[in-house]
Amino acid sequence: MKRLATAPGGRRAKWFFLAAWLIIAMALGPLAGKVADVEDNGANAYLPGNAEAALVNDRLEEFRTDEVIPAVIVYVRDSGITTADRAKAEADRKELAPLVPGGAIEAAAPSKDGKALLLTVPAPYSDEFSDTVNKARDVAGQDVPADLGVKVAGPAGALQDTINVFDELDGTLLLGSAIVVALLLLLIYRSPVLWLVPLISVGFAAVLSQVVTYAGGKFAGLPVDSQSSGLLTVLVFGVGTDYALLLIARYREELTRDEDRHSAMQIALRRSGPAILASAGTIVIGLLCLLLADLNSSRSLGWVGAAGVLCGFLAMVTVLPALLVILGRWVFWPFVPRFGQAQPAGHSGWARVGAAVGRRPRLSWLAATVVMGALALGATGISFGLTQSEMYTTTPESVAGQRLVAAHYPGGSSAPADVIAKASSEKRVVEAVGRLEGVAEVQPAELSRDRGLVHIPVVFEDDPDSPAAERAIDRLRDTVHGIEGADALVGGATASELDTQRAVSRDSKLVIPVVLAVVLLVLIALLRALVAPLVLLATVVLSYFGALGASSLLFEHAFDWTGVDHSLPLLGFVFLVALGIDYNIFLMTRVREEVGLLGHVRGVQSGLASTGAVITSAGLVLAATFSILVSLPLVTTAELGVLVGLGVLLDTFLVRTVLVPALSLDIGKAMWWPGSLHRRLSGGDPSAPADSADSPADTARPQGEHIPR
Repeated sequence: MKRLATAPGGRRAKWFFLAAWLIIAMALGPLAGKVADVEDNGANAYLPGNAEAALVNDRLEEFRTDEVIPAVIVYVRDSGITTADRAKAEADRKELAPLVPGGAIEAAAPSKDGKALLLTVPAPYSDEFSDTVNKARDVAGQDVPADLGVKVAGPAGALQDTINVFDELDGTLLLGSAIVVALLLLLIYRSPVLWLVPLISVGFAAVLSQVVTYAGGKFAGLPVDSQSSGLLTVLVFGVGTDYALLLIARYREELTRDEDRHSAMQIALRRSGPAILASAGTIVIGLLCLLLADLNSSRSLGWVGAAGVLCGFLAMVTVLPALLVILGRWVFWPFVPRFGQAQPAGHSGWARVGAAVGRRPRLSWLAATVVMGALALGATGISFGLTQSEMYTTTPESVAGQRLVAAHYPGGSSAPADVIAKASSEKRVVEAVGRLEGVAEVQPAELSRDRGLVHIPVVFEDDPDSPAAERAIDRLRDTVHGIEGADALVGGATASELDTQRAVSRDSKLVIPVVLAVVLLVLIALLRALVAPLVLLATVVLSYFGALGASSLLFEHAFDWTGVDHSLPLLGFVFLVALGIDYNIFLMTRVREEVGLLGHVRGVQSGLASTGAVITSAGLVLAATFSILVSLPLVTTAELGVLVGLGVLLDTFLVRTVLVPALSLDIGKAMWWPGSLHRRLSGGDPSAPADSADSPADTARPQGEHIPR
C-alpha cells in the first residue's frame, strides 16, 4: 500500500500516471460538457419525494398530457386599461396559443380596479419550456401601446429567470475560480512556472468530476441539479488547490534533505499523504451524510460534492506529483530548493506566533473563544425565509411582474394552491374551501383524464411567498384532510416552499449529529487519541457559530439581504465542519509528528511554525474560491459563499493559529490520551522526548532527520 501511495514519484511510474490522466481527459472529456443533460430543475427537484406538494405534482399528471407551469403576463396602466390594451392582450393570446399544450389559452382576466389584465400561459415543462417562456416575453414586448406596462411573471417566469442565472453559472464559476486560483498561486509561489502545475492538475480533476457527475445522473439515476453542478467547480478548485499547496510545501522541504527528487517526492507523499487522505475522507464522508436528507437538492449536493472532492484528491496525489518530478527542481525558479539548504526555523513569523501563544496559552484560548462567542451572537437576529423578490440580488422580470400582480389582484393570483381530491367529493371540498379565512377565490374544477380525480385551484388573498399564505396552506390542508372520503392533497408553489422548510428542519436534526459523529471517528483514527479529536471538533463547531453570526450581520448591514434561506444553516454546517476540520487535520498531524520528536510544548510550537504559511495559503485560496459565489445574482448561493468563505478565514486565522495551539498547550500531554503517544510522553517510554524550557526559536529538526515511521 505504501509503495502504491508513493508510486507517482517513481522514475518510470510518473510517465504512466501522466499518460493515464491525458487519456482520461481526451477520452472522457466530451462527457464533461453534458452535465446539463442530466440536471433536473423541475417542480419536484427541490422537494422531498414524500412531501405532500410532490405527491400533488405527480397526481397533476392525470389532468394533462403534458406537464405545464403557468407563465403570467400582466398588463398594467395606471390610468385604467384601454381598448387598445385589451386588443394587445388578445393578440398575444392568439399568437401564443399554438405553443401551449392543447393549443388554447383563456382570455385575459381584468382586475377589479380596472387597471390591469392577467393572461395565464401554460408553458410545457419539457425541452420547449425555455423557448415558450422566452417567446412569451418576446411577444409581450412587441407593439406595446404607449404607457402600458407589460411583464411576464408567475412560476414559469421565475423558473426561467433562475435557469438564466444557472446557464451562466458554470462558465462564470469556472473562469472565476481559475483566475482567482492562478493569481493566488502566483502570489504564493512568486514563480512564473510553478503556479501552472497545480492549476493544470486541478483542471484534470474538474474534467473528471464533471464526467462522474454526468455518469451518476445518467446511469445511476442519482439526483443532479443546477446548484450542485455549479458548486462542484468551486469545490474542486478550492479543495484541490489546498491539497496541492500542502504536497508542494512538503516536497520543497524534502528537496533540501534529499538529493534525488524522486525520493524526495516519495517521502513527501508518505509524510503528507495521511493528512491529505484524512482531509479528503472527512469531506467526502461529511458530504455523503447529506444523502440521508429528505430534500432532493441536499442529496444532490451531497454526492456531487463528494465526487468532486474525491476527484480533486486523486489528481493531487497522482498527476500533480508526476508533473512535479518530470519537470524537476527548476519548476520552483527563481526560488529553487537546493540539497543541503538550511530550512528557516524558529525565526519565522509563525514561530513568533507560536511563542506568543505559548507564553499565555490559557489567556489566548479564552480570548479567542470570547471573540467567537461575540460573533455568534449575530446569529440570534437571523430572519429565515426568502420571498421570490428577495431571492435575487438584482430585479429580474418575474419579480417586477409579481409586484404588479400583487398590486392589482389578490396576492395569490400568480400562483394558486392546487387541491387534488376524489371527483365524488368535489362539491364538499369546494364548499369547505370557500369558507376558509384567507381564500380569495376557488376557481373552476378540472376532471382528470379517467374522471376519478378533481383539480381545484385556490387563490389566496395574500402573496404566495408571505407567512400569511403559508398559514393559509396549513388551514387549507387541515380542512380538506378532514373531509371523509375525499383523500384530498394540497400542493402548489406556497405548499412546496412550506414542505421544503419542514424538510430542512427534519434533515438538520438527522444530518448534523451524523456529520459530527463521522468527523469525530475520522479524527480518532488519524490522531490515535480521544481528547484531541474532541477538542478539535468543539473548535470547529464554535467556528461555525461564529461564522454564522458574523455572516448574518454582513447579510443585513453590508449586502442588504433581508432574509436567510432555510437550507443555509444545514449546508453551511456540513461545508464548514468538513472543510474547517481540514486545517486542524493539517496542523495536528504535523504537531503529532513533531511532538514525537521534540516533546509536547516544543512540538506544538514547531508544528504551528512549520505549517503556518501553507495552511494560511490554503485557507486564503479556499475562501477566495467560495467568495466567487457572491458575484452571482442568486441570494441563496451568494449567502452560502459568504458563510463558507468567512468560516474558512476564521478557521485559518483564529482557530488554527490561536485557539487550537493554545488549548493544546494548556491541556498538555493529556491531548494525546489515551493513545501510545500519551503513554510515551507520560514516562511509559524511556526514549520519549522530554519537554524543556527552550525557546521555540530552536525547534527545527536536525538536517536530514526524520520521524521514524
